[in-house]
Amino acid sequence: MIASGSQHLHRKLRGKEVQLFAVGGAIGTSLFVQMGAVLPKAGPAGLFLGFVAYGTIILAVNQCFAEMVCYLPIPSPFVRLAGHWVDDALSFAMGWNFFFTMALGIPYEIVALNVLLTYWTDRVPVAAVVVIVMVLYAILNILTVRYFGVSEFYLSFFKIILMLGLILYTFITMVGGNPRHDAYGFRYWHDPGAFVSYIVPGSVGRFCGVLACMVQASFTMVGPEYISMAAAEAERPRRVMRKAYSSFVWRLMIFFILGALCIGIVIPYDDPILAATLAGTRKGSGTGAASPYVISMNHFHIAVLPSLVNALIMTSVFSAGNNLVFSAARTLHGMALEGKAPSLFARCTRHGLPYYAILASLSFCALAFLQVNTSSATVLNWLVGVITASYLLNYLGTCIIYLHFYAALRQQNIPRETLPYRGAFQPYAAWYAVFGTGIMTLILGFELFIHGEWDTTTFFLDYTMVGFFVLAGLVWKVFKRTRYVWPREADLGVGGLKGEIDEYERVMKGGRKREGWRGIWDGVF
Repeated sequence: MIASGSQHLHRKLRGKEVQLFAVGGAIGTSLFVQMGAVLPKAGPAGLFLGFVAYGTIILAVNQCFAEMVCYLPIPSPFVRLAGHWVDDALSFAMGWNFFFTMALGIPYEIVALNVLLTYWTDRVPVAAVVVIVMVLYAILNILTVRYFGVSEFYLSFFKIILMLGLILYTFITMVGGNPRHDAYGFRYWHDPGAFVSYIVPGSVGRFCGVLACMVQASFTMVGPEYISMAAAEAERPRRVMRKAYSSFVWRLMIFFILGALCIGIVIPYDDPILAATLAGTRKGSGTGAASPYVISMNHFHIAVLPSLVNALIMTSVFSAGNNLVFSAARTLHGMALEGKAPSLFARCTRHGLPYYAILASLSFCALAFLQVNTSSATVLNWLVGVITASYLLNYLGTCIIYLHFYAALRQQNIPRETLPYRGAFQPYAAWYAVFGTGIMTLILGFELFIHGEWDTTTFFLDYTMVGFFVLAGLVWKVFKRTRYVWPREADLGVGGLKGEIDEYERVMKGGRKREGWRGIWDGVF
Protein backbone atom coordinates (compact mmCIF):
# COMPACT_ATOMS: atom_id res chain seq x y z
CA MET A 1 0.00 0.00 0.00
CA ILE A 2 1.26 3.45 -0.90
CA ALA A 3 1.41 5.65 2.17
CA SER A 4 0.66 8.79 0.25
CA GLY A 5 1.79 10.91 3.11
CA SER A 6 -0.68 9.41 5.51
CA GLN A 7 2.09 8.03 7.71
CA HIS A 8 0.46 4.76 8.81
CA LEU A 9 -3.18 5.85 8.39
CA HIS A 10 -5.01 3.84 5.74
CA ARG A 11 -6.95 5.43 2.88
CA LYS A 12 -10.27 3.59 3.06
CA LEU A 13 -12.88 6.37 3.21
CA ARG A 14 -14.83 6.75 -0.03
CA GLY A 15 -16.26 9.90 -1.51
CA LYS A 16 -19.82 9.45 -0.28
CA GLU A 17 -18.55 8.65 3.23
CA VAL A 18 -16.39 11.79 3.40
CA GLN A 19 -19.35 13.83 2.14
CA LEU A 20 -21.63 12.56 4.85
CA PHE A 21 -18.81 12.65 7.41
CA ALA A 22 -18.74 16.42 6.93
CA VAL A 23 -22.52 16.57 7.31
CA GLY A 24 -22.29 14.39 10.43
CA GLY A 25 -19.86 16.74 12.11
CA ALA A 26 -21.60 19.95 11.12
CA ILE A 27 -25.22 19.06 11.88
CA GLY A 28 -26.11 18.45 15.51
CA THR A 29 -28.08 19.73 18.46
CA SER A 30 -27.38 23.36 17.63
CA LEU A 31 -29.17 23.26 14.27
CA PHE A 32 -32.32 21.57 15.54
CA VAL A 33 -32.62 22.98 19.05
CA GLN A 34 -30.27 25.77 20.11
CA MET A 35 -30.98 27.95 17.09
CA GLY A 36 -34.40 28.52 18.62
CA ALA A 37 -32.77 30.02 21.72
CA VAL A 38 -31.77 33.17 19.81
CA LEU A 39 -35.13 33.63 18.08
CA PRO A 40 -36.51 35.67 21.04
CA LYS A 41 -33.37 37.86 20.92
CA ALA A 42 -33.65 38.92 17.28
CA GLY A 43 -36.97 37.86 15.80
CA PRO A 44 -37.33 35.81 12.59
CA ALA A 45 -35.79 38.40 10.26
CA GLY A 46 -32.91 39.07 12.67
CA LEU A 47 -32.23 35.33 12.97
CA PHE A 48 -32.20 34.89 9.20
CA LEU A 49 -29.98 37.95 8.59
CA GLY A 50 -27.55 36.88 11.31
CA PHE A 51 -27.06 33.46 9.74
CA VAL A 52 -26.78 34.89 6.21
CA ALA A 53 -24.15 37.42 7.39
CA TYR A 54 -22.04 34.79 9.13
CA GLY A 55 -22.63 32.42 6.22
CA THR A 56 -20.62 34.71 3.95
CA ILE A 57 -17.70 34.47 6.39
CA ILE A 58 -17.76 30.67 6.63
CA LEU A 59 -17.97 30.38 2.83
CA ALA A 60 -14.78 32.45 2.56
CA VAL A 61 -13.16 30.24 5.20
CA ASN A 62 -14.20 27.17 3.20
CA GLN A 63 -12.33 28.48 0.14
CA CYS A 64 -9.13 28.72 2.19
CA PHE A 65 -9.48 25.19 3.58
CA ALA A 66 -10.32 23.72 0.18
CA GLU A 67 -7.32 25.04 -1.71
CA MET A 68 -4.76 23.98 0.90
CA VAL A 69 -6.24 20.59 1.86
CA CYS A 70 -6.70 19.52 -1.77
CA TYR A 71 -3.08 20.51 -2.40
CA LEU A 72 -1.74 18.52 0.58
CA PRO A 73 -4.29 16.03 2.01
CA ILE A 74 -2.24 14.95 5.04
CA PRO A 75 -3.18 14.20 8.68
CA SER A 76 -4.39 17.31 10.55
CA PRO A 77 -3.54 19.40 7.47
CA PHE A 78 -4.28 22.96 8.55
CA VAL A 79 -2.60 22.39 11.93
CA ARG A 80 0.61 20.95 10.46
CA LEU A 81 0.82 23.37 7.55
CA ALA A 82 0.86 26.29 9.99
CA GLY A 83 4.29 25.18 11.18
CA HIS A 84 5.72 24.78 7.67
CA TRP A 85 4.25 27.91 6.13
CA VAL A 86 3.90 30.46 8.98
CA ASP A 87 5.42 29.68 12.38
CA ASP A 88 5.68 26.52 14.46
CA ALA A 89 4.23 28.44 17.40
CA LEU A 90 1.00 29.01 15.45
CA SER A 91 0.87 25.31 14.62
CA PHE A 92 1.24 24.38 18.28
CA ALA A 93 -1.48 26.82 19.40
CA MET A 94 -3.89 25.77 16.63
CA GLY A 95 -3.28 22.07 17.21
CA TRP A 96 -4.05 22.04 20.91
CA ASN A 97 -6.86 24.55 20.50
CA PHE A 98 -8.51 22.40 17.84
CA PHE A 99 -7.97 19.22 19.84
CA PHE A 100 -9.73 20.74 22.86
CA THR A 101 -12.49 22.04 20.57
CA MET A 102 -13.20 18.52 19.34
CA ALA A 103 -12.57 16.78 22.67
CA LEU A 104 -14.81 19.13 24.69
CA GLY A 105 -17.48 18.72 22.04
CA ILE A 106 -17.73 14.99 22.86
CA PRO A 107 -19.17 15.45 26.39
CA TYR A 108 -21.38 18.24 25.00
CA GLU A 109 -23.07 15.77 22.66
CA ILE A 110 -23.33 13.12 25.41
CA VAL A 111 -25.01 15.62 27.74
CA ALA A 112 -27.37 16.56 24.91
CA LEU A 113 -28.19 12.89 24.34
CA ASN A 114 -29.04 12.45 28.00
CA VAL A 115 -31.37 15.42 28.14
CA LEU A 116 -33.04 14.36 24.88
CA LEU A 117 -34.13 11.22 26.72
CA THR A 118 -36.03 13.33 29.26
CA TYR A 119 -38.53 14.15 26.53
CA TRP A 120 -39.98 10.71 27.30
CA THR A 121 -38.64 9.84 30.76
CA ASP A 122 -36.26 11.10 33.43
CA ARG A 123 -35.80 7.70 35.06
CA VAL A 124 -32.73 6.67 33.04
CA PRO A 125 -29.63 7.23 35.25
CA VAL A 126 -27.27 9.86 33.89
CA ALA A 127 -24.21 7.68 34.54
CA ALA A 128 -25.73 4.80 32.58
CA VAL A 129 -26.28 7.01 29.53
CA VAL A 130 -22.68 8.28 29.66
CA VAL A 131 -21.19 4.79 29.97
CA ILE A 132 -23.32 3.32 27.16
CA VAL A 133 -22.42 6.13 24.77
CA MET A 134 -18.71 5.86 25.67
CA VAL A 135 -18.75 2.14 24.87
CA LEU A 136 -20.50 2.70 21.53
CA TYR A 137 -18.06 5.45 20.53
CA ALA A 138 -15.15 3.20 21.49
CA ILE A 139 -16.46 0.31 19.38
CA LEU A 140 -17.09 2.49 16.31
CA ASN A 141 -13.71 4.22 16.48
CA ILE A 142 -11.45 1.31 17.46
CA LEU A 143 -12.71 -0.91 14.64
CA THR A 144 -11.18 -0.20 11.24
CA VAL A 145 -11.77 3.21 9.71
CA ARG A 146 -13.83 1.47 7.03
CA TYR A 147 -16.48 0.51 9.60
CA PHE A 148 -16.37 4.00 11.04
CA GLY A 149 -17.04 5.42 7.60
CA VAL A 150 -19.99 3.08 7.03
CA SER A 151 -21.52 3.92 10.42
CA GLU A 152 -21.18 7.64 9.79
CA PHE A 153 -22.66 7.23 6.33
CA TYR A 154 -25.92 5.82 7.68
CA LEU A 155 -26.07 8.04 10.78
CA SER A 156 -25.52 11.16 8.69
CA PHE A 157 -28.12 9.99 6.20
CA PHE A 158 -30.69 10.15 9.02
CA LYS A 159 -29.65 13.78 9.58
CA ILE A 160 -30.29 14.67 5.97
CA ILE A 161 -33.69 12.97 6.05
CA LEU A 162 -34.54 14.83 9.28
CA MET A 163 -33.50 18.25 8.00
CA LEU A 164 -35.23 17.85 4.64
CA GLY A 165 -38.31 16.53 6.43
CA LEU A 166 -38.43 19.56 8.73
CA ILE A 167 -38.07 21.95 5.78
CA LEU A 168 -40.89 20.10 4.03
CA TYR A 169 -42.97 20.23 7.25
CA THR A 170 -42.48 24.01 7.38
CA PHE A 171 -43.62 24.48 3.80
CA ILE A 172 -46.64 22.17 4.02
CA THR A 173 -47.95 23.62 7.29
CA MET A 174 -47.40 27.27 6.29
CA VAL A 175 -49.54 26.86 3.16
CA GLY A 176 -52.37 25.25 5.13
CA GLY A 177 -51.43 21.57 5.25
CA ASN A 178 -52.04 21.25 9.00
CA PRO A 179 -54.91 19.97 11.19
CA ARG A 180 -56.35 23.50 11.46
CA HIS A 181 -56.04 24.19 7.72
CA ASP A 182 -54.45 27.49 8.73
CA ALA A 183 -52.32 28.95 5.92
CA TYR A 184 -50.25 31.05 8.31
CA GLY A 185 -47.41 31.75 5.85
CA PHE A 186 -45.13 34.52 7.15
CA ARG A 187 -47.69 35.67 9.72
CA TYR A 188 -45.20 35.71 12.58
CA TRP A 189 -43.00 38.13 10.65
CA HIS A 190 -45.84 40.68 11.02
CA ASP A 191 -47.36 39.62 14.34
CA PRO A 192 -45.52 39.93 16.69
CA GLY A 193 -42.91 41.25 14.20
CA ALA A 194 -39.79 40.56 12.18
CA PHE A 195 -37.23 42.10 14.56
CA VAL A 196 -36.65 42.27 18.31
CA SER A 197 -34.70 44.92 20.23
CA TYR A 198 -32.24 42.93 22.36
CA ILE A 199 -30.83 44.38 25.62
CA VAL A 200 -31.30 48.00 24.57
CA PRO A 201 -34.29 49.60 22.76
CA GLY A 202 -34.51 50.87 19.19
CA SER A 203 -32.33 50.21 16.19
CA VAL A 204 -29.25 49.58 18.35
CA GLY A 205 -31.16 46.82 20.12
CA ARG A 206 -32.19 45.28 16.80
CA PHE A 207 -28.53 45.33 15.72
CA CYS A 208 -27.57 43.61 18.99
CA GLY A 209 -30.15 40.92 18.21
CA VAL A 210 -28.58 40.26 14.81
CA LEU A 211 -25.14 40.12 16.47
CA ALA A 212 -26.44 37.55 18.97
CA CYS A 213 -27.60 35.42 16.03
CA MET A 214 -24.22 35.76 14.34
CA VAL A 215 -22.57 34.51 17.55
CA GLN A 216 -24.94 31.53 17.57
CA ALA A 217 -24.18 30.96 13.88
CA SER A 218 -20.44 30.81 14.64
CA PHE A 219 -21.16 27.77 16.82
CA THR A 220 -23.74 26.23 14.48
CA MET A 221 -22.27 26.80 11.02
CA VAL A 222 -19.19 24.59 10.89
CA GLY A 223 -17.91 21.95 8.49
CA PRO A 224 -14.67 22.69 6.56
CA GLU A 225 -12.49 21.43 9.41
CA TYR A 226 -14.37 18.11 9.56
CA ILE A 227 -13.72 17.52 5.88
CA SER A 228 -10.01 18.21 6.39
CA MET A 229 -9.78 15.65 9.22
CA ALA A 230 -10.66 12.89 6.73
CA ALA A 231 -8.03 14.01 4.21
CA ALA A 232 -5.39 11.45 5.21
CA GLU A 233 -7.81 8.50 5.10
CA ALA A 234 -9.72 9.23 1.91
CA GLU A 235 -9.42 7.23 -1.30
CA ARG A 236 -8.14 9.46 -4.11
CA PRO A 237 -8.01 12.33 -1.60
CA ARG A 238 -7.72 15.25 -4.02
CA ARG A 239 -10.78 14.19 -6.00
CA VAL A 240 -12.75 13.39 -2.84
CA MET A 241 -11.72 16.57 -1.03
CA ARG A 242 -12.46 18.75 -4.08
CA LYS A 243 -16.01 17.39 -4.34
CA ALA A 244 -16.58 17.64 -0.59
CA TYR A 245 -15.54 21.29 -0.39
CA SER A 246 -17.40 22.21 -3.56
CA SER A 247 -20.67 20.77 -2.25
CA PHE A 248 -20.28 22.59 1.07
CA VAL A 249 -21.89 25.65 -0.56
CA TRP A 250 -25.26 24.02 -1.18
CA ARG A 251 -25.13 22.17 2.15
CA LEU A 252 -24.64 25.53 3.84
CA MET A 253 -27.56 27.07 2.00
CA ILE A 254 -29.97 24.18 2.52
CA PHE A 255 -29.23 23.11 6.06
CA PHE A 256 -28.09 26.24 7.90
CA ILE A 257 -29.58 29.28 6.21
CA LEU A 258 -32.86 27.65 5.15
CA GLY A 259 -33.05 26.11 8.62
CA ALA A 260 -32.80 29.58 10.19
CA LEU A 261 -35.58 30.78 7.89
CA CYS A 262 -37.84 27.85 8.80
CA ILE A 263 -37.49 28.37 12.54
CA GLY A 264 -38.68 31.96 12.17
CA ILE A 265 -41.73 30.73 10.23
CA VAL A 266 -43.06 27.89 12.40
CA ILE A 267 -43.36 29.77 15.72
CA PRO A 268 -43.42 33.44 16.85
CA TYR A 269 -40.45 34.80 18.77
CA ASP A 270 -42.67 35.42 21.83
CA ASP A 271 -44.08 31.89 21.95
CA PRO A 272 -44.83 31.20 25.65
CA ILE A 273 -43.83 27.54 25.46
CA LEU A 274 -40.46 28.43 23.91
CA ALA A 275 -39.93 31.07 26.61
CA ALA A 276 -40.80 28.62 29.41
CA THR A 277 -38.57 25.95 27.90
CA LEU A 278 -35.57 28.28 27.58
CA ALA A 279 -36.14 29.49 31.15
CA GLY A 280 -36.06 25.89 32.37
CA THR A 281 -39.57 26.09 33.86
CA ARG A 282 -41.06 23.48 31.53
CA LYS A 283 -40.58 19.70 31.56
CA GLY A 284 -38.19 18.66 28.83
CA SER A 285 -36.42 22.02 28.71
CA GLY A 286 -33.11 21.95 26.93
CA THR A 287 -34.12 18.87 24.97
CA GLY A 288 -35.95 18.06 21.78
CA ALA A 289 -38.96 19.66 23.48
CA ALA A 290 -37.14 22.99 23.07
CA SER A 291 -36.97 22.52 19.31
CA PRO A 292 -39.17 25.08 17.54
CA TYR A 293 -40.34 22.31 15.21
CA VAL A 294 -41.51 20.12 18.11
CA ILE A 295 -43.23 23.11 19.73
CA SER A 296 -45.01 23.82 16.43
CA MET A 297 -46.14 20.21 16.09
CA ASN A 298 -47.52 20.27 19.63
CA HIS A 299 -49.40 23.49 18.84
CA PHE A 300 -51.15 21.67 16.00
CA HIS A 301 -51.73 18.62 18.26
CA ILE A 302 -49.96 16.38 15.77
CA ALA A 303 -49.51 12.92 17.27
CA VAL A 304 -46.41 10.69 17.02
CA LEU A 305 -44.42 13.10 14.81
CA PRO A 306 -42.85 15.05 17.75
CA SER A 307 -41.51 11.82 19.25
CA LEU A 308 -40.17 10.73 15.86
CA VAL A 309 -38.40 14.08 15.42
CA ASN A 310 -36.91 13.81 18.91
CA ALA A 311 -35.65 10.30 18.14
CA LEU A 312 -34.05 11.45 14.89
CA ILE A 313 -32.43 14.39 16.71
CA MET A 314 -30.90 11.79 19.04
CA THR A 315 -29.31 9.94 16.12
CA SER A 316 -28.03 13.30 14.89
CA VAL A 317 -26.44 14.10 18.24
CA PHE A 318 -24.91 10.62 18.52
CA SER A 319 -23.41 10.96 15.05
CA ALA A 320 -21.93 14.37 15.88
CA GLY A 321 -20.24 12.94 18.97
CA ASN A 322 -18.90 9.98 17.00
CA ASN A 323 -17.49 12.45 14.49
CA LEU A 324 -15.81 14.47 17.22
CA VAL A 325 -14.02 11.41 18.63
CA PHE A 326 -12.61 10.74 15.15
CA SER A 327 -11.52 14.35 14.60
CA ALA A 328 -9.99 14.76 18.07
CA ALA A 329 -7.98 11.56 17.68
CA ARG A 330 -6.69 12.52 14.21
CA THR A 331 -5.71 15.96 15.45
CA LEU A 332 -3.74 14.47 18.34
CA HIS A 333 -2.14 11.94 16.00
CA GLY A 334 -1.11 14.68 13.57
CA MET A 335 0.45 16.75 16.37
CA ALA A 336 2.37 13.73 17.62
CA LEU A 337 3.84 13.23 14.14
CA GLU A 338 5.14 16.81 14.33
CA GLY A 339 6.53 16.45 17.88
CA LYS A 340 3.90 18.74 19.44
CA ALA A 341 2.27 15.93 21.41
CA PRO A 342 3.75 12.81 23.07
CA SER A 343 5.06 10.34 20.48
CA LEU A 344 2.80 7.69 22.00
CA PHE A 345 -0.12 9.23 20.11
CA ALA A 346 1.62 8.74 16.75
CA ARG A 347 1.37 4.95 17.00
CA CYS A 348 -1.16 3.10 14.85
CA THR A 349 -2.48 -0.44 14.75
CA ARG A 350 -1.89 -2.66 11.73
CA HIS A 351 -5.31 -1.47 10.53
CA GLY A 352 -4.08 2.12 10.49
CA LEU A 353 -5.89 3.32 13.65
CA PRO A 354 -4.16 5.72 16.11
CA TYR A 355 -5.46 3.77 19.10
CA TYR A 356 -3.72 5.76 21.86
CA ALA A 357 -5.02 9.01 20.38
CA ILE A 358 -8.53 7.52 20.23
CA LEU A 359 -8.36 6.46 23.89
CA ALA A 360 -7.14 9.91 24.92
CA SER A 361 -10.06 11.50 23.07
CA LEU A 362 -12.55 9.10 24.60
CA SER A 363 -11.31 10.02 28.08
CA PHE A 364 -12.99 13.42 27.68
CA CYS A 365 -16.34 11.61 27.78
CA ALA A 366 -15.85 11.56 31.56
CA LEU A 367 -16.67 15.27 31.66
CA ALA A 368 -20.26 14.32 30.87
CA PHE A 369 -20.49 12.99 34.44
CA LEU A 370 -20.56 16.64 35.57
CA GLN A 371 -24.29 16.60 34.97
CA VAL A 372 -24.72 14.07 37.80
CA ASN A 373 -24.43 16.89 40.36
CA THR A 374 -25.14 19.89 38.10
CA SER A 375 -28.09 20.54 35.79
CA SER A 376 -27.58 19.40 32.23
CA ALA A 377 -28.52 22.82 30.85
CA THR A 378 -25.75 24.44 32.91
CA VAL A 379 -23.14 21.95 31.71
CA LEU A 380 -24.23 22.49 28.10
CA ASN A 381 -23.88 26.26 28.48
CA TRP A 382 -20.39 25.86 29.94
CA LEU A 383 -19.23 23.70 27.05
CA VAL A 384 -20.83 25.91 24.37
CA GLY A 385 -19.20 28.99 25.89
CA VAL A 386 -15.73 27.46 25.73
CA ILE A 387 -16.05 25.80 22.31
CA THR A 388 -17.39 28.75 20.29
CA ALA A 389 -14.20 30.83 20.57
CA SER A 390 -12.12 27.77 19.65
CA TYR A 391 -13.88 27.34 16.32
CA LEU A 392 -13.34 30.99 15.41
CA LEU A 393 -9.68 30.95 16.44
CA ASN A 394 -8.93 27.98 14.20
CA TYR A 395 -10.76 29.57 11.28
CA LEU A 396 -8.76 32.76 11.83
CA GLY A 397 -5.51 30.79 11.96
CA THR A 398 -6.39 28.80 8.84
CA CYS A 399 -7.04 31.96 6.83
CA ILE A 400 -3.69 33.39 7.97
CA ILE A 401 -2.00 30.18 6.81
CA TYR A 402 -3.74 30.47 3.46
CA LEU A 403 -2.51 34.04 2.92
CA HIS A 404 1.05 32.81 3.49
CA PHE A 405 0.43 29.87 1.13
CA TYR A 406 -0.86 32.27 -1.52
CA ALA A 407 2.19 34.52 -1.09
CA ALA A 408 4.55 31.51 -1.22
CA LEU A 409 3.04 30.33 -4.51
CA ARG A 410 3.64 33.75 -6.03
CA GLN A 411 7.16 34.20 -4.71
CA GLN A 412 8.21 30.69 -5.71
CA ASN A 413 6.67 31.11 -9.19
CA ILE A 414 4.15 28.28 -8.88
CA PRO A 415 1.04 29.07 -10.97
CA ARG A 416 -2.25 28.60 -9.14
CA GLU A 417 -3.56 27.03 -12.34
CA THR A 418 -1.56 23.90 -11.41
CA LEU A 419 -3.42 23.44 -8.10
CA PRO A 420 -5.96 20.61 -7.71
CA TYR A 421 -8.47 23.20 -6.43
CA ARG A 422 -8.51 26.97 -6.76
CA GLY A 423 -10.56 28.92 -4.27
CA ALA A 424 -12.84 31.64 -5.66
CA PHE A 425 -12.09 35.35 -5.15
CA GLN A 426 -8.68 34.74 -3.61
CA PRO A 427 -6.89 36.31 -1.83
CA TYR A 428 -9.77 38.75 -1.17
CA ALA A 429 -11.94 36.00 0.30
CA ALA A 430 -9.15 35.12 2.74
CA TRP A 431 -8.76 38.73 3.86
CA TYR A 432 -12.51 39.00 4.32
CA ALA A 433 -12.47 35.79 6.40
CA VAL A 434 -9.57 37.05 8.54
CA PHE A 435 -11.44 40.27 9.26
CA GLY A 436 -14.76 38.48 9.86
CA THR A 437 -13.47 35.73 12.17
CA GLY A 438 -11.25 38.19 14.04
CA ILE A 439 -14.15 40.56 14.74
CA MET A 440 -16.44 37.68 15.72
CA THR A 441 -13.86 36.37 18.20
CA LEU A 442 -13.67 39.78 19.87
CA ILE A 443 -17.45 40.29 20.10
CA LEU A 444 -18.39 36.82 21.38
CA GLY A 445 -19.36 38.29 24.73
CA PHE A 446 -20.51 41.70 23.53
CA GLU A 447 -23.52 41.63 25.89
CA LEU A 448 -21.17 41.66 28.88
CA PHE A 449 -19.90 45.13 28.01
CA ILE A 450 -23.35 46.71 27.95
CA HIS A 451 -24.21 48.48 31.19
CA GLY A 452 -25.72 46.14 33.77
CA GLU A 453 -25.00 42.93 31.84
CA TRP A 454 -21.57 41.97 33.26
CA ASP A 455 -21.13 38.36 34.41
CA THR A 456 -17.67 37.12 35.39
CA THR A 457 -18.40 33.43 34.73
CA THR A 458 -19.68 34.13 31.23
CA PHE A 459 -16.65 36.31 30.49
CA PHE A 460 -14.23 33.50 31.33
CA LEU A 461 -16.28 30.96 29.37
CA ASP A 462 -16.31 33.21 26.29
CA TYR A 463 -12.66 34.26 26.34
CA THR A 464 -10.69 31.52 28.16
CA MET A 465 -9.72 29.79 24.91
CA VAL A 466 -8.60 33.12 23.42
CA GLY A 467 -6.16 33.50 26.30
CA PHE A 468 -5.11 29.86 26.03
CA PHE A 469 -4.48 30.22 22.28
CA VAL A 470 -2.23 33.26 22.73
CA LEU A 471 -0.41 31.79 25.74
CA ALA A 472 0.21 28.43 24.04
CA GLY A 473 1.71 30.13 20.99
CA LEU A 474 3.94 32.41 23.07
CA VAL A 475 5.19 29.59 25.33
CA TRP A 476 6.09 27.37 22.35
CA LYS A 477 7.80 30.24 20.57
CA VAL A 478 9.89 31.21 23.60
CA PHE A 479 10.93 27.72 24.67
CA LYS A 480 11.41 26.26 21.19
CA ARG A 481 12.75 29.52 19.71
CA THR A 482 10.66 29.07 16.59
CA ARG A 483 11.13 31.42 13.69
CA TYR A 484 8.75 33.02 11.26
CA VAL A 485 8.72 31.31 7.85
CA TRP A 486 9.02 33.81 5.02
CA PRO A 487 6.89 32.90 1.97
CA ARG A 488 9.90 32.52 -0.31
CA GLU A 489 11.38 29.94 2.12
CA ALA A 490 8.19 27.96 2.79
CA ASP A 491 8.38 24.23 2.04
CA LEU A 492 5.39 23.82 -0.25
CA GLY A 493 6.22 20.14 -0.67
CA VAL A 494 6.32 19.64 3.13
CA GLY A 495 9.20 17.24 3.21
CA GLY A 496 8.35 15.24 0.11
CA LEU A 497 4.76 14.41 1.12
CA LYS A 498 3.38 16.17 -1.95
CA GLY A 499 5.44 13.90 -4.21
CA GLU A 500 4.11 10.80 -2.43
CA ILE A 501 0.52 12.00 -2.81
CA ASP A 502 1.12 12.84 -6.48
CA GLU A 503 2.33 9.29 -7.07
CA TYR A 504 -0.55 7.79 -5.07
CA GLU A 505 -3.07 9.80 -7.11
CA ARG A 506 -1.39 8.72 -10.36
CA VAL A 507 -1.65 5.04 -9.41
CA MET A 508 -5.23 5.32 -8.15
CA LYS A 509 -6.33 7.19 -11.26
CA GLY A 510 -5.65 4.08 -13.25
CA GLY A 511 -7.97 2.00 -11.06
CA ARG A 512 -11.31 0.74 -12.25
CA LYS A 513 -14.15 3.20 -12.59
CA ARG A 514 -17.37 2.73 -10.66
CA GLU A 515 -20.38 1.81 -12.67
CA GLY A 516 -24.11 1.75 -12.10
CA TRP A 517 -25.72 3.53 -9.17
CA ARG A 518 -22.39 3.82 -7.32
CA GLY A 519 -20.94 5.78 -10.21
CA ILE A 520 -24.01 8.00 -10.31
CA TRP A 521 -23.72 8.66 -6.56
CA ASP A 522 -20.04 9.55 -6.82
CA GLY A 523 -20.79 11.80 -9.77
CA VAL A 524 -23.45 13.72 -7.85
CA PHE A 525 -21.26 14.10 -4.76
